[in-house]
Amino acid sequence: MRTFYPSDSCKESQLNSLNPQSWLQVERGKLSSSASSSAPLCRESFIKVPQPQILPHYKPVNYVEVLAQIHEELETCPLQERSILYLLQYQVFRGLGETKLRRRSLQSAWQEAATVHEKVVFGSWLRYEKQGEEVITDLLSSCGKFSEEFVPLDIASYFPAITASSPEAASVKTKRSVSKNVVFKIGEDKIACQRQKIASLSAPFHAMLYGNFTESLLDEIDMSENHVSSSAMRVVRDFSVVGVLIGVSKNLLLEVLVFANKFCCERLKDACDRELASLISSMECAIELMDFALEENSPILATSCLQVFLYEMPDSLTDERVVEVLTRVNRSQVSTMAGKASFSLYSCLSEVSMRIDPRSDKTLGFLEKLVDFAENDRQQVLGFHRLGCMRLLRKEYREAEEAFESAFNLGHVYSATGLARLGYIQGHRLWAYEKLSSVISSVSPPLGWMYQERSFYCEGDKKLEDLEKATELDPTLTYPYMYRAVTLMSKQSAKAALEEINRILGFKLALECLEIRFCLYLGMDDYEAALRDIQAALTLCPDYRMFDGKVAGRQLRTLVYEHVENWTTADCWMQLYEKWSNVDDIGSLSVIYQMLESDACKGVLYFRQSLLLLRLNCPEAAMRSLQLAREHASSDHERLVYEGWILYDTGHCEEGLQKAKESIRIKRSFEAYFLQAYALAESSLDPSSSSTVVSLLEDALKCPSDRLRKGQALNNLGSVYVDCEKLDLAADCYINALKVRHTRAHQGLARVHFLRNDKAAAYEEMTRLIEKAQNNASAYEKRSEYCDRELAKSDLEMVTRLDPLRVYPYRYRAAVLMDSRKEREAIAELSRAIAFKADLHLLHLRAAFHEHIGDVTSALRDCRAALSVDPNHQEMLELHSRVNSHEP
Repeated sequence: MRTFYPSDSCKESQLNSLNPQSWLQVERGKLSSSASSSAPLCRESFIKVPQPQILPHYKPVNYVEVLAQIHEELETCPLQERSILYLLQYQVFRGLGETKLRRRSLQSAWQEAATVHEKVVFGSWLRYEKQGEEVITDLLSSCGKFSEEFVPLDIASYFPAITASSPEAASVKTKRSVSKNVVFKIGEDKIACQRQKIASLSAPFHAMLYGNFTESLLDEIDMSENHVSSSAMRVVRDFSVVGVLIGVSKNLLLEVLVFANKFCCERLKDACDRELASLISSMECAIELMDFALEENSPILATSCLQVFLYEMPDSLTDERVVEVLTRVNRSQVSTMAGKASFSLYSCLSEVSMRIDPRSDKTLGFLEKLVDFAENDRQQVLGFHRLGCMRLLRKEYREAEEAFESAFNLGHVYSATGLARLGYIQGHRLWAYEKLSSVISSVSPPLGWMYQERSFYCEGDKKLEDLEKATELDPTLTYPYMYRAVTLMSKQSAKAALEEINRILGFKLALECLEIRFCLYLGMDDYEAALRDIQAALTLCPDYRMFDGKVAGRQLRTLVYEHVENWTTADCWMQLYEKWSNVDDIGSLSVIYQMLESDACKGVLYFRQSLLLLRLNCPEAAMRSLQLAREHASSDHERLVYEGWILYDTGHCEEGLQKAKESIRIKRSFEAYFLQAYALAESSLDPSSSSTVVSLLEDALKCPSDRLRKGQALNNLGSVYVDCEKLDLAADCYINALKVRHTRAHQGLARVHFLRNDKAAAYEEMTRLIEKAQNNASAYEKRSEYCDRELAKSDLEMVTRLDPLRVYPYRYRAAVLMDSRKEREAIAELSRAIAFKADLHLLHLRAAFHEHIGDVTSALRDCRAALSVDPNHQEMLELHSRVNSHEP
């Protein structure tokens, strides 16, 4: 094995000289003469674990407390404040990395929006968040269902029309006799108007025509010096008579609007505002009109232009004209286009801009506006922390320090990471270490990120101790595993290095960890394993770039592929069966990636890929694969099945079933019947539906399919039989599934043994699954149900080691402690997991424990936080109601 792992002092200049192509061209350890000079340098700088970026998110020390506060405020606040609270909830979930929950909060903000400006901002933001899901909207439309957030609003309909003033005000009697008509002269043109109608347009006109002004005595008034054309004046005359604008061109409307503003003709201005807004047909038109709208204080036009800008994100934010308008506006102009949604607007703009280019001037402009429009400490915290992260990336250290200091002083402890990094950059390493030590000592209990950050400012055993503590407190942090793996490899402990990085890849498919393992395998000359990991990474992110973005993943994949044996299509299918049977999901992903390079049946392969990605908890990548399956479907009936799965996976079960039935009407197929059975079994609460599900699965098994899917159908059929207490039939299904190597059927068969009161056989069956399955945390968890308490505790400890995100072991251990009257230890066990996972069941159980010991305040806090995670959970609502009634 070659040695190429650097020490901590590996210089950036070495990293920049990386040339993986020259190294990868080497044949099994034999350097060519042309590569020999550069190879040692490559080997020494091949892996470098980058320091994690400071996340530009709101990360309160006690997110449970903050979520509870938000929920409490939502219960009592005025309706017009609800959307901004949901925005804060969105920011908390974003900091926790909870994609599904944060999107739901954004949906709630949109639904609760009290103004058209909030509707525009949150609706456009939702549309941006759901990029790539337009196909779902189209599919729902084909089923007669529509997504309102994707439809632009009719802005004018949200603004009340300005009505004409009362007749009494318009026809004040005068002591003088004046003519009923008046002529306005503009150059050589004369426009005859009804004096009373023109006077009714505004107080200034009324004063001019009926007041103590010279004009009130004149039958002809010269308007040539008022910068209005005769055409515009005719429009004003006609409007004064009929009260509407008919067939007026855009340029003339602009002129009339200026005139209306000058003479305070509010009704005329409102009509022009509405007409101009209705003429916006493109981004170019919106850009052209926005400046005018802001200058003339036209809210309908300005809001309509803003809607176009936001609706076209992110593309609109690459247009410098749009950015210039949105960043140079003053407070009054922002109010014109965004009303009271100014903070929400710049929250959205800054987030989108940071994803495009966090270092750009436009991002800076949006973040400065975000800080300007913050109305309370929470909003200021978000603004200052984001601004600090952005300034740090731009190497504007003094400004970054000011921003982080402001956020930290407002109570955002996470901003201490920015201050520590800046201290280190300025040569104050000991100060940075002490800063984090102070944070750790001031927070009880401390969090994993605090120890991870402090580890950057120490070396040797101290560094490793901090990283171990970081993993103990938050096992989802990737950096500690990566650093330990590379350190072990540098000490020639290849097996230990792989074990370390496999710890996290066993429950979190992180791209940066796959990259590290790819490099480890290259160092061991295990090209097949390296190819597996690069192909899995490219499945997750087709454009993934490695080595700090310097090398395209596809390029490395091509180079590594030259060092492995070519597989035929038959070889690939055999490998897929093998890895699927061994529950090797990453290996299965890699094989499918390779098959997609040449296999004609791409629709089927993309569908298989989506199933694996869902199993690996990668829902966004899974949806992308499903959409590719739809695009590559070989027939209409196949396409309808994939459309059904897309709808089902996005929560539209009825529409998914509809697609399955349409597919069956065209052609009976395994997948169409399976989809119908699966969706019905998952969604129907009617016990009588079981017989329908059985019938559908039997129909599916009569249709042609491969063993992988038939095994799944047999497994599902067995589950239905168990639910119907038909244990013999269930056992037959599971045994037949095992015959086609559907390994997960061991779990179903174990359940049958258990229901037959044969606990030992159930335990043995799960042991077989553990021995066969590569990813077996769930198997250990299930086996724990079939043994005594001590063995169960041992199995569940193994589950937590293999997958610390599985919540059942924490709940079980807490329940055991509670049974032993160790209430504080039980609560501590739940708190250990809650610190890094916002889980309804953990919060529910901890709330119940707090209620049991009489800690009503803590119980109520956990109830409210849990209802932030799932507002409609019935048991949680009942507990909340009960605890709330006990509060003094």
